Amino acid sequence: MLLADIGNTHFHIFDGQNVEHLLYGEAISKYAHEKLCYISVKHQLSDEIEAIGNWKNISSKIHIDGEYETMGVDRKALCLSHQNGLFIDAGSAITLDVMEEGIYRGGVIFPGLKAMLKSYEMISPVLETELHSSIDLSQLPLTTKEQISYGIIASIKALIEKHSQGKALYFTGGDGRFLSTFFEEAVYDELLVFSGMRQVLKDNELC
Repeated sequence: MLLADIGNTHFHIFDGQNVEHLLYGEAISKYAHEKLCYISVKHQLSDEIEAIGNWKNISSKIHIDGEYETMGVDRKALCLSHQNGLFIDAGSAITLDVMEEGIYRGGVIFPGLKAMLKSYEMISPVLETELHSSIDLSQLPLTTKEQISYGIIASIKALIEKHSQGKALYFTGGDGRFLSTFFEEAVYDELLVFSGMRQVLKDNELC
């Protein structure tokens, strides 16, 4: 059984072993004739996707205790992967969500790394840069481009540390592996959302 997490920019499709990241048109063309269960935050694609008879939307079945009305279904599925922990999904946006004994305790949403870098460029073209992946957070940098990377990464790290309070840290998403390297004993797992989906399928005998 194929599972899909339809995000803001890509389809993420899990075949039971591997995850494939595809653009919308590519995913529909490749998998339209396959049986697939999916969740989606891309509501403007709903009509096109729902017209595919082999695909089943299970978004309405994804729930966690303590959720709020407009909480993204992908975040809820992510939180279902473990009963306890701080979950960081670092994609086009970065979300932090706290679960304690299976109950949602709140979270944070802020721009993804690419969006943060783009915001500097919008201030001034001279601030256009790439992220310094090996930035040393133990001391203040002495160049503009390193200071941008320091400001982005150190602020994210501080926020995560503030709300972790000894909790297990679970990272996922395109930039999740990179961010996880700034924390000891952090877990990066691109299958977390799919783990939550599989639990819901099992509990509800779906698909």
